[in-house]
Amino acid sequence: MAKVKYYYDADTLSYRKIAVKKSAYLKKTVFGIFAVFLIAFIGFILFSQFIMSPNERALKRENEHLKLNYELLSKRIEENAEILAQIQERDDNIYRTYFEANPIPEEQRKAGFGGVNRYKHLDGYDNSKMITKITKDVDVLSKQMVVQSKSLDEIVALAKEKEEMLASIPAIQPVKNEDLKRMASGYGMRIHPILKYRKMHKGMDFTAPVGTPIYATGNGTVIRAQRSSSFGNVVYIDHGYGYKTIYAHMSKIKTRKGKKVKRGDLIGYVGNTGLSAAAHLHYEVHKNDRPVNPIYFYYGDLSPEEFKAMQKAADIEGQSYD
Repeated sequence: MAKVKYYYDADTLSYRKIAVKKSAYLKKTVFGIFAVFLIAFIGFILFSQFIMSPNERALKRENEHLKLNYELLSKRIEENAEILAQIQERDDNIYRTYFEANPIPEEQRKAGFGGVNRYKHLDGYDNSKMITKITKDVDVLSKQMVVQSKSLDEIVALAKEKEEMLASIPAIQPVKNEDLKRMASGYGMRIHPILKYRKMHKGMDFTAPVGTPIYATGNGTVIRAQRSSSFGNVVYIDHGYGYKTIYAHMSKIKTRKGKKVKRGDLIGYVGNTGLSAAAHLHYEVHKNDRPVNPIYFYYGDLSPEEFKAMQKAADIEGQSYD
């Protein structure tokens, strides 16, 4: 029940009842209803900040899960970048050094992206900064991997070429040690056995019985296999990479011009043909069409002790066999 209010009337010296107008009452009622709705609305807004709907909770969990995955992805990108950096270091300082190739320029490895903002479409999201960074890191890592992949392809090609080169360079004796009588004459100025004057002996003479097998000292192609007036039955092999070898005074040739040979293949037999004083093999090594001392090309056959003994015998000046 509403309280009745009074006021003191000085004219009548009495208390009179206050009459409430209907318009004031209506205004008060409307204001009260408005206040109730306003409080309810504010309460709903505040309440919604703390209490979410099932869909909102699901979206929030999904966002947190995506953010966690992005953080894990960023960490894995950093780990892979460290591994790639180690591969790049080995590539420049070991692989490319070994195969005598220039290192990849640093500016080529640092795979940057210039020009327009290629990540502008990622702006405007709650986590745009994080997403842009990860996307850029992935792009840079991908480009660096392409550069490194091409470098490794080049290394593989160089390795195959190196393997072929090592197989082609003369590296063994043309006559086996057990078949030799001795190394009769070395590289250098020697007295010719028939002409009887000192002349340059461009190879090494190995004495062995007639018919002793002679072997190719490296992979190559036979470019000459015939008889000559001075070398008798002779074989020339082109090994590539500037190397050629000559095998002279054979009793019999067991190969032909144009044939591909491997190191250790039989190409003929020791003889005494041409300008020769006794049965032996005259063997020469040429590099870029200039004769070089063959003694430095037996590393595939000789022990250090055997090499020293052969070097000592080769240094003795005397009469050559051809």
